[in-house]
Formats: sequence, structure tokens, C-alpha cells
Amino acid sequence: MPEPTKKEENEVLAPAPAPPPEEPNKEKEAGTVPVKEPNKEKEAGTAPAKEPNKEKEAGTAPAKEPNKEKEAGTSPGKDEEDASPPGGLPPGLGSRALERKDSEWSIGESPAGEEQDKQNANSQLSILFVEKPQGGTVKVGENITFIAKVKAEDLLRKPTVKWFKGKWMDLASKAGKHLQLKETFERHSRVYTFEMQIIKAKENYAGNYRCEVSYKDKFDSCSFDLEVLESTGTTPNIDIRSAFKRSGEGQDDAGELDFSGLLKRREVKPQEEQPEVDVWELLKNAKPSEYEKIAFQYGITDLRGMLRRLKRMRRVEKKSAAFARILDPAYQVDKGGRVRFVVELADPKLEVKWYKNGQEIRPSTKYIFEHKGCERIMFINNCVLTDDSEYYVTAGDEKCSTELFVREPPVMVTKQLEDTKAYCGERVELECEVSEDDANVKWFKNGEEIIPGPKSRYHIRVEGKKHILIIDGATKADSAEYSVMTTGGQSSAKLSVDLKPLKILTPLTDQTVNLGKEICLKCEVSENITGKWTKNGLPVQETDHLKIVHKGRIHKLVIANALVEDEGDYVFTPDAYSVTLPAKVHVVDPPKINLDGLDADNTVTVIAGNKLRLEIPISGEPPPKALWSRADKAIMEGSGRIRSENYPDSTTLVIDIAEKDDSGVYNINLKNEAGEAHASIKIKVVDIPDPPVAPNVTDVGDDWCIMTWDPPLYDGGSPILGYFIERKKKQSSRWMRLNFDLCKETIFEPKKMIEGVAYEVRIFAVNAVGISKPSMPSKPFVPLAVTSPPTLLTVDSVTDTTVTMKWRPPDQIGAAGLDGYVLEYCFEGTDDWIVANTELIEKTKFTITGLPTDSRIYVRVKAVNAAGASEPKYYSQPILVKEIIEAPKIRIPRHLKQTYIRRVGEAINLVIPFQGKPRPELIWTKDGAPIDKNQINIRNSETDTIVFIRKAERSHSGKYDLQVKVEKFVETASIDIRVIDRPGPPQLVKIEDVWGENVALSWTPPRDDGNTAITGYTIQKADKKSMEWFTVIEHYHRTSATITELVIGNEYYFRVFAENMCGLSEDATMTKESAVIAKDGKIYKNPVYEDFDFTEAPMFTQPLVNTYAVAGYNATLNCSVRGNPKPKITWMKNKVVIKDDPRYRMFSNQGVCTLEIRKPSPYDGGTYCCKAVNDLGTVEIECKLEVKVIYQGVNSPGQPVFLEGQQQVLQL
Repeated sequence: MPEPTKKEENEVLAPAPAPPPEEPNKEKEAGTVPVKEPNKEKEAGTAPAKEPNKEKEAGTAPAKEPNKEKEAGTSPGKDEEDASPPGGLPPGLGSRALERKDSEWSIGESPAGEEQDKQNANSQLSILFVEKPQGGTVKVGENITFIAKVKAEDLLRKPTVKWFKGKWMDLASKAGKHLQLKETFERHSRVYTFEMQIIKAKENYAGNYRCEVSYKDKFDSCSFDLEVLESTGTTPNIDIRSAFKRSGEGQDDAGELDFSGLLKRREVKPQEEQPEVDVWELLKNAKPSEYEKIAFQYGITDLRGMLRRLKRMRRVEKKSAAFARILDPAYQVDKGGRVRFVVELADPKLEVKWYKNGQEIRPSTKYIFEHKGCERIMFINNCVLTDDSEYYVTAGDEKCSTELFVREPPVMVTKQLEDTKAYCGERVELECEVSEDDANVKWFKNGEEIIPGPKSRYHIRVEGKKHILIIDGATKADSAEYSVMTTGGQSSAKLSVDLKPLKILTPLTDQTVNLGKEICLKCEVSENITGKWTKNGLPVQETDHLKIVHKGRIHKLVIANALVEDEGDYVFTPDAYSVTLPAKVHVVDPPKINLDGLDADNTVTVIAGNKLRLEIPISGEPPPKALWSRADKAIMEGSGRIRSENYPDSTTLVIDIAEKDDSGVYNINLKNEAGEAHASIKIKVVDIPDPPVAPNVTDVGDDWCIMTWDPPLYDGGSPILGYFIERKKKQSSRWMRLNFDLCKETIFEPKKMIEGVAYEVRIFAVNAVGISKPSMPSKPFVPLAVTSPPTLLTVDSVTDTTVTMKWRPPDQIGAAGLDGYVLEYCFEGTDDWIVANTELIEKTKFTITGLPTDSRIYVRVKAVNAAGASEPKYYSQPILVKEIIEAPKIRIPRHLKQTYIRRVGEAINLVIPFQGKPRPELIWTKDGAPIDKNQINIRNSETDTIVFIRKAERSHSGKYDLQVKVEKFVETASIDIRVIDRPGPPQLVKIEDVWGENVALSWTPPRDDGNTAITGYTIQKADKKSMEWFTVIEHYHRTSATITELVIGNEYYFRVFAENMCGLSEDATMTKESAVIAKDGKIYKNPVYEDFDFTEAPMFTQPLVNTYAVAGYNATLNCSVRGNPKPKITWMKNKVVIKDDPRYRMFSNQGVCTLEIRKPSPYDGGTYCCKAVNDLGTVEIECKLEVKVIYQGVNSPGQPVFLEGQQQVLQL
């Protein structure tokens, strides 16, 4: 026999040790009557179920002694509830356990007041539960599930949940065959769902259950009842001790809620009543060797547990030094009633403390403490279910405990359900009334619970005590027995749903339809019901080709374009009726010849010697007969060289070996009962062309040559499509094809040959039939050429008498190699070129000496190899023999040409390169004033200047100007820096209107936008009770919003954060007043909005920026403009309108304006202007365009420029 757990030992109702007897006069003063005789159990609330009317007498004194109640001042009042011991104790054990001389059941008044009601209401609020398990009813052998849900938003881990039956039995150890405990977690809603499922319920499963959930210091519990509908018969007397029976592990009944001991039936033979035996007294007085005999005689299954309790009782029976009278073992009170706990001290000076579940109880309106001599009294007013727990009181080092049971009154059915009849498609309402408003009521259909949902046809409406089950669009499947169940009663009724008689108003008719025409089958019945269409006995599915229409009582099947496959027997069958509406559809089609696969002139080309099998698709219903002919001579079906073959869906012309004479026109004739069709096809027999003549090589380079040839004399009856060219070395026999795409011309340039190697080439002609034989090879030739000109000829340095030039080697040197360079120069105004070096130069740098000061010279360089000198490379402009002053030039990086944006606290490090000789002078200013070097660090070098700010502040925003000066030359540039920060909060948030579950808010933008545009707002709400803020809208762009889905009856505050590209404002502006979501309905008045004026004067949202362009490469100028009506865009250069100039292209798309300048030259530089005009105004914006000239990839600013190939000089 397994031992009971520690909790079971402490909670089993066992007789407590008897304290010293009380004096009779003290009992009268306390206003209570001791329970001394077994027959007074009925008055103490322990009467059996056969006498429920006697429960009202629980906790009150007998009527024979009314004077005692008056003396105690505790006569029953209107608001009082009776407190009594629990009524679930069996007669055999409970009467003995409660038969104590010092037992008293306290009664008293419960104070009424607003503060008490408010406290009681708050005590019933669920701390952790979002959905509590509800009581239910189940028949014997059926299943039932209880569900509890816990919100996990504020929980870091899974809460602990325990299920109990009664006050002591933990059901976790009973899980198995008849009991299953499940738990799930929904990540989206963050809700834990705990389920307890009872499988194949038995009669002994009925009773009170409790679900407890705990998480750290939070605790919540809920009680619910299970009612098991049993067969007729009475329940025999039961023994609570049999509940301690344990089902063996690993057996068939493992995990069963084993209350079989409570339902053990024995034949009750009429016999004389014997005095009740107190088993506890027998065990206390018996010898240990007689324990098993007593357990067998009186049906004790948990002997070891009772012996442990007996041992503890013997220890407790020692005389208490602190208490003259202890608490009773248990108290019972109805929900909302008042209970009184009394102890008597041996020493009135001792300090007394009261505890509930181990936590000390402090005096309050709910808990009232009284001192009367040596008595210490505690009243618990307005008891609720959470008061159902263990209490104990301490005096000095001793304590005594008791248990309080709180019971809840059942909900009764006051108006029964009525049997109902209805037709299919009608709305059905089943109505009943219960004794309490908004009570928990469950609906069942044939014993199965009805769970309404958004997609269910079952809806439940509650109007106070009235509960209505609504069935929309009733069907025959809804015919059943419906029942409603409460915690105290149930009612059932039958619903009968029948079909209405169906009449066929318009039947289907047979149809004969041409192919491609519409088929429409239509019928009409007397009722608006659905139905099914079938074709040849198979269901018809709706597609793009076939549509099924149901409109009221009319049903249609529509086929837009009839096909042969649509022919068949169609039947419409109304749902739930045995009536069918048949119709036959016949599809016919005249013959047709499909020549889509042929050319536009219906020409078929065949190669001579090949077999031709020409298959022509035909159609028609019934299949047509085909006849081929040529020159009025029929081509018969058979085995000849030219013959025809016919099939239901095609006809074929066969020519086994095509000959040139087979070319001509062939005719096809089709015929069936629906009509005739005719067509003609032209057949052409072709061959490959003749080979071309030998090609001629006209020019030779280092790795290339140019070759030409003449077309072949005969093209094979088909135009020449192109040529293939092949090449081989003279000593080799391997030909290599040079082109994989046909060469359309009679000239070709082979490349990638090896210099100094002899080659030969040949030609193939290609037409639609194939490739000709190769031509004769050309005469042998050898590729060899000089190098390409040197590259990147530039001036390295200039003095008063010398000029140093440098260059890069040629791009193409060739097999002949490179021997050196020759540098030549001539004075401006002459054509005499003077060789600067007497011997070849191997290096790519040379200094020309002995030049007169202030003279101008032109320079060129040549590359020399075995094949000779290359083409010269010219320097593009005359070189002045004098020390050069280079004008300053600022190179603003592209990302600094627009406003440079940084956040507060970030570092700013800008590097601006520049040019100029000698070293220029640099001046920085901010907004026209010198820069404070204590806040901004400036570092200059010979090639760049650096602006560094370690931590940017809003004060660092502004326009920074840079001036670079070399003697009389000055260059300026500007940089816009904007330092942004998070915005301030909105200025004012107001509640404009409150209606239903909605609140309309409005606010004004913040005074401080953080030096950048406001990108949106974030709105939060908070319940006045908790003042916890929750975000309802993010990134909202307007200054007014409507908050929806608020909880009715709550009071809300709102606050708004401003947001820019840096983030949300640090503070938020909260509404001064709150919004109360009233429970009563309120008529919403639609606000009147004025028409918004969308007209707007033109405005540039993105300006033009100064641009640098490279000569010869397209350049674009871009800006964006906004306005309504759409503005007209005009582009100007130097205040002159650009119109009908092919060098410019103008685009405008979605407000973005673009001007494209095709291959600009230096003359295209200047000031460009974009002008936008509409009815509301005009706006202009300008920018500067500078065109640079690049020679061989090198830019030489500040000097005269020659475009490559030009000889004119541009003056500075």
C-alpha cells in the first residue's frame, strides 16, 4: 500500500486533539452552541443530501435557546451568511471527527460599505488567469476538457500550474488512462494554454475541482464543478477514507481518478442501527499487532497514513500551555458571507498573530480582530473563493490551525428550452433564462458542446439572464436535440429542420451549337438553393472557359467558346433533392485548313534528294475528307513516289526523293456535311551553292590582313546568306575557322595572327540549304608592322632654358620588338622638326636643353623597331620655356557638393584636395566670419586641407567658405554642414472627441525639430489604473489620429513622441485630460471636412548643383520640382532659352527634370538655369557647368588646351 504524500497527511480531515472543556456560561456569552451529539450534524451543515432544506440552519443555534443569541448580539441579519463545517464529510467518520466538546461555529454580521465592496471586488480580480476553467456537465462514459489560459507577457519563464480535486488531491499523479494534462504556448499571442481532459467519465468523478497557477510571488486559483449525469438509482453511503486508495503503477487502471472506494456498493440489508464506531479511538487503544485486523474489518486502505496521523495526534494531545481552547478543525461559509474564528488563551498577556497560507494577516475592513478577556476573535467579512485556504494562529511558541471552505451558489435554469420546427435556410433561435446575469452557460448539440467562432454558423447572444442560441441558414444537419447546462441545472429541446417542396419552373433544353459559339444551359426552380452540374456523369468544375452562375432561383452553365470536348450530356441536380434536370449539347464545325506553320505565301522549300513529308492540320466536325491535286491532276493515296495520306485531324503530302521538276503549286480540297475548304501550297526544291573563287589579300598589318573575294556563279536556287572564312599556316594542314557568325560582305579582316609567319585563307559560301565546298587558298602572306605611337606624352618640368618630357611605351609593340625612341621639337611658327637626341633613347624621359627663354616649342616622340618608326605622338599644345605658375583649383569631393549632414556627438572629418603652384594661401570662414580654432581644427598641407570636429554640435551648422590664393589667382568653394539632433516633444496634445471605442487626438508640431524635418510621430496609450504605456501607432505622419479598439469602461491617457531621422524625442507630450470609454452607447457624428486645396506654386525640392564634365562624354543636370497645376519647365544657358538644339535633350518624369548635354566641349560651359512656371507663380534655380579637356587620360588644368588632332591654340 503506497504511502500518502505529506500534503495529503496534513489535509485529510482527521479528529484533532481535544482541548480542556469549556464552561457552559462562556459558550452562551460567545453566542455559539457546541456540537456534542451526532444528530446535531444537520444543524452544523453536515446533513446528507436527502435534506437540503436543512443547510439553511448551518451555523445557527437551535430555536430552543433564542436568549443566548440575544446575549451574544449575533442574531442573524439580512446580509449575514452562515458559516458551517464542510458538508462533504461522511457520516461514519465526520460525526466522530466533529464530535468535540469544545467545537463552536461562529456567526456574526458582515459590515457593509463602499470600501468593503471595493476591496472584495479587487480581491476577485484575476492576477494571472486570462481565461479560467468553467464548470461543466458530462454523461457517464463521455469526455470533457477544462481549459485555463495564462498571459505570459510579463513572465520570464513558464508558470507552475496544479490541478486538484476537492481540497487535497493533486491530479498530476493521476494522469494516465482516464486523465490527461496538456500544455501549449502560442508565440504570437504569448498565452500559455493548460488543459485537463477527463476521458470516459465515471459517476465518482463528479465534484469540485481547483486550478492553481503560481509564478514567483504571484498566485491565482479558480474553482469549478463537474457534474456527471448518472443512471437512475441512489448513491450509497460512502467512506471518505476510501479516497486514499492508490491505483497501482503500470496496471491497466494506472492514472485513473480512483474514487472507486467512494462508490463501493454493497447490498444494504435491513438491519438494526448499530452505534457508530470511532476508528481513531480503536486505533489509539489497540495494540500494534491488531492494526491490520482493524484495517481489514473497517475497510481502511491507507493504514500507514492513518498511523502517521495518529502519531501526530498523540503528540498534539499534550496539554497546550498557551491555548485554553484551540480552533475547530474546519469552517464552512457561503460566498459573500461572514465567518468567525475564536481561540482562548491560557495567558491573556500572550501576543497573538493570525496567518493565512503562511502569511501574516493585518487588520483591515475585511479582517477584524476582537479581544474579549482571554478570547481572541478574527472575523472575515464578505468571503470570496480566494479566502478558501488554511489559517492558523500563534501564541508564543505554539500554534493551532484550521481550514476554511467557501462554497459558491449554483446557477439555475428558470425558463426551459422549447421544441422548435423550421425549414432549411431559415434563422433559428433557441432561448432560455437563468437565475443569474451573465452566468456561465454551455450549449450542447446531441451531447457535444457547441463552440461558437467567427466562421461558425452558431452564435450565442446573452441579454442579462436571457441566453439565445442563433443558427443562421439552418440545414437538415441541424436537426438534433439541443441542451443548455449551468452549474445548477439544465434544459433540452428538439429542433426539426425540413426541406421545402421543390418545383421546376424552367427545365433544361437540348442545344446544337457551332464551334466557337456560346453554350448557355439555363433552368429555374422554386427555391433559392445550390446545386451541382455534371457532364457525362462526372462533376463539372468552374474554369475560365466554363462559368457556373447561381442567381436566386436561376441556375446557368455558360461556355463562352464552344469546343468539341464540350459536347455531352449535362445534368443539374439541386442539393438535398432527388430531382435531376438533363440536357444534351451537340457541337458542329465546318472544315478548316490550318496553314499557320507556313510562310506568308504558303511556300515550302525542300532540298533536292531529301524526302518531303508535309503534314497540314485540318479540323471539322464530323472529320472532313481531303483530296490533293497538281495542275488539275489528282494525287491519290497509295505507294507512289508522290502520294497523299489522310487522318481525322490532318492530311499529308509525301514526296520520297525530291527532284527539281517537283517544284510547283499543289491544291488541297476539304469537304464534310458542314461545308467545304480550299487551299494552295507552293513547293520549291533547292540545293547548295558553288564554291567561290580564291580570295585576294589586299593589305597586311602586324597581326591582321584585309581580304576580298567575288560571290559564287551559282547560288543553288537560294540567296547567299553569307560566308565562312578559314585560315592556316603555310607549313600546316590544319584549317581554323575565323568566324562563327556569317560574314554578310565580300570583305573580311582576319586578326590575331603571328608576325613573321606565312598564312593562307579560303572561303565557304552559305545559303539556306547548306555550305558549299571551299574555295582555292589565297596566295601566302606574312604579317609584320611597326609599333603603335607612344602614349601619355606630358611635360614633366619646365625651366628658363630646358623642357623635360616623359611618356609611356606604345600599347602595341609587336613581334619586331622596340629598339628605342626619337624625340623631336620645333619652334612655334616653323615646320622644321629638330631631333633632340642623337641616339635612340631607351628610357621614357628626356630633357631638351639649350632652349631660348620665353620661346614656345612643339614636341613629338616616335617609337622605332625593325619595321621602322611609328606614327609620332604630339604634345597637344605649345610649351612656354619659362617657369610656370599654376592657378589654384579646389577639388570638392562629390559627397560634399550637397549638404553634409551629421548627428550631434559624431565626428566631422572633411578632406578637400586642391592644386596650385607655388604653395597657395588658404583662408577658412564660417557664415562670413573667421573660424574659431578652439572649436574647429584646421590642418593644411601642400595638396589638401582638413576640417576636423571631434564632437559635432548644433552650433557647428552653417556655410563654410574656403579661399585658395596663388599670387593674383583666387579660387573659392563652399560647403554646407548641418548638425542634427533628436526633436523636442509636440507642443500640445488634445483629445478632440470620444465616441464608442474610439478617441480622436490632435497635436501641434514641436518647436524644436532637431535641425531636420519631422518624419513622423509615435502615439502611446495608458490605462489610468495601471499607467503602463503601450504603443498604438508608429511612424505616423499627420498631426491628428484616431485611436480605436479601446476597452469599454476604461479611462485612458495618451502621449505623443516626435520623430526625425535621428529618432524619437526624449520626452513626450501627454494629454492633460483623460478619455473615458463609456459603457453606454453614443451616437457618432460624422465630422465635416472641408475640401483640401491641392494647388501649390512651383517649388524646387532638389536644387541644381555645380557640375564638372569631361569633354566628349555626355553630361546631365538634374533637379526636382513640385507644384499643382503641373508647372511648365524651361531650360536656359547664360539667360538664353535652349530650344530646338540637337545637342540638348530635356526630360521630365514624376517631377524630376533632367537636361542632357551630348558630348560637350569647353564652349558648353557656363551658367544653366531651370525655370518652372504655373498659374500660381514662377521659380528659377541656377548652377555652373565646367567642361574639362582630357588628353590620353591626363588632365592639365590652368594651361592652354589642345584637343587631340587640333592645331589651334586656345588663349588663356
